[in-house]
Amino acid sequence: MTSPNTRPAAVSPHDTGFFGQPGVLANLFGVELWERFSFYGMQGILLIYLYYSAAQGGLGIDQAVATGIVGAYGGSVYLSTILGAWLADRVLGPERTLFYSAICVMAGHIALAVLPGLVGVGVGLALVALGSGGVKANATSLVGSLYDEHDPRRDAGFSLFYMGINIGGLLGPLLTGLLQSEVGFHWGFGAAAVGMAIGLIQYAAYRGRLPESTHHVANPLPAGRGLAYAAGAVVVVLLVAVLVMTGVITTGRLSDIVIGVSAIAALGYFVVILADRQVRGAERSRIFAFMPLFVCNVVFWSLYQQQFTVVAIYSDQRLDRDLFGWTMPVSWVNSINPVFIIVLAGAFAALWTRLGRRQPSTPMKFGAGTAVMGLAFFCFLLMPAGQNTAPILGLAGILLVFTVAELLISPVGLSATTKLAPRKFSTQMVALYFLSIALGTALAGTLAGYYDPADESPFFIWVGLAAVVTGVVVIALSKPIHKLMAGVD
Repeated sequence: MTSPNTRPAAVSPHDTGFFGQPGVLANLFGVELWERFSFYGMQGILLIYLYYSAAQGGLGIDQAVATGIVGAYGGSVYLSTILGAWLADRVLGPERTLFYSAICVMAGHIALAVLPGLVGVGVGLALVALGSGGVKANATSLVGSLYDEHDPRRDAGFSLFYMGINIGGLLGPLLTGLLQSEVGFHWGFGAAAVGMAIGLIQYAAYRGRLPESTHHVANPLPAGRGLAYAAGAVVVVLLVAVLVMTGVITTGRLSDIVIGVSAIAALGYFVVILADRQVRGAERSRIFAFMPLFVCNVVFWSLYQQQFTVVAIYSDQRLDRDLFGWTMPVSWVNSINPVFIIVLAGAFAALWTRLGRRQPSTPMKFGAGTAVMGLAFFCFLLMPAGQNTAPILGLAGILLVFTVAELLISPVGLSATTKLAPRKFSTQMVALYFLSIALGTALAGTLAGYYDPADESPFFIWVGLAAVVTGVVVIALSKPIHKLMAGVD
């Protein structure tokens, strides 16, 4: 047996200690499970903490401003994946970046639990966003490092890993929501911190068993350059502080600011890639094929991430949460989607495998997923009107449609991005994909500001219609888009 302090050069193909997978996968499975437990557990109660009155234990922030904060925070998580990937490639290597990022996540949850008011929210969400981006950017690559390219266990290993994500996403809102409703918000945030601490402890105990390659810095900074980057980071932090103090950056503008930063960064990436003289022929064509998929993905995530904004408000103010005389916590609704993912992910994988070459093309899946997401918002129009009258089973049915849409578009997103990426810009294309999610998530916060529980039909109609139209247009253009993909599918 390998000592925890002895780092192997590679994982043996004969190591089957975790359900037939390399034993160290259990460590990555555990840290990701607890990180998602803390992430979704905290996010499940965040919005209502912001807009609940002080008498209810909240901060009493305007509801539209609160949704903007949640959207900006969610978008910042995906923006910070770019920083997490850069630190792994240029400074620390993926394993140490993951470890320090997990510590940052835990510190953020502790700040939310113990610091009062907006100070705790600001410090906590900033740390969680930075840390979660680092975890998200590196956890998948660490799982990939456990297998060589010919290992037939790779797909099953990733399936187990993603099962951990959904188990954490299922359990987190259940516990934090129960604590929030019974003893207060800060106990819920504290549970998220404890969950992340458990994940960190078990990860630290066995991180020495990860392959040596996980400590490799792929493209280290030249000697002496680190100080310049550190100085640049300090300047950026100071600039943000000045903009906050002068009122340029306010809580009401946060989601719009993240939208702007994400859009400018995405446009810059597209310009840099297309301007490069080495990107020609099929590689250049594939960039143009990626553009409508990028827009489609933005629209999809701007609706899908309403689970943490509009759906949270709907669950609080429109949903009948009475269960035999006991009121179900608002955040428990966030545990419905992971159940459907766990049940249906295997069915979708089996369907695509069975269809083989007859399965829909990538543009068709993107368009269908976005259109179905729009139809889910039309389903809200079928629910009964009135305060706390909508049935739980009805909302569960709508979230089932959310899940079907997610399984049509989300699993193929990164796969399509890596296949369409020019060889010289493979990392930048992945960054572009995450920027589309950042843009959509921040946009979800801005859009949610227009939701009015007392007159909700216009919101559901127009937002749903925008997604359906986007999806139908991409489906209609699927053949020319597929042609631009130049042999990739």
